[in-house]
Amino acid sequence: MVSTVKASYRRRFRELRLNQFNAEYGKQKEQLLINAVVKTLSEFKSKQYLGIFWPLAGEPNLLALGQHWPGPLALPAVIAKSEREAARLSYLAWPPDGPLVKDACGIPAPACHGALRPEEIALLLVPALAVDQSGIRLGYGGGWYDRLRQDPTWQQVPALVVLPQCCVVEQLPRDPWDVPFAGWITETGCQRLQP
Repeated sequence: MVSTVKASYRRRFRELRLNQFNAEYGKQKEQLLINAVVKTLSEFKSKQYLGIFWPLAGEPNLLALGQHWPGPLALPAVIAKSEREAARLSYLAWPPDGPLVKDACGIPAPACHGALRPEEIALLLVPALAVDQSGIRLGYGGGWYDRLRQDPTWQQVPALVVLPQCCVVEQLPRDPWDVPFAGWITETGCQRLQP
């Protein structure tokens, strides 16, 4: 039942988000969102990795954040290690303009193969279709971020959802494996939840 409801929410918020970053109005809104991300990053004084994401349609492009972050950048990649071992989401070091290859989901990811450890990452910025007031994120349904963040060592890494304000809602359907995020960043600023 929850999966059917989530599928309906996904369709609704995918369309809403695409409309938010559409044409000239969308570029202005995207720039406001990026400015809010940059302001949030100024609060972190870390030289560790910043985990960002490759932008899909309707997602803000954060690839230029390296100029606002004192440390290196990392991109997520779904890696299939072997036929017997399930694919997993990992973060890989990515020097801006470094070579990219498609990961197991067909999304551009760094060509290097050394997965970063959670303690090497200061902050994760994660895309979403929606987020609710308790930090529950609605993603695309693959469960990659959920499985990653179920690991207690990854739960220690601060993680913020990045999305338009119109995609922040009071409550989303929740599965038992959903791990709340520490907050979210929209074009209106950063909202952090109490631990």
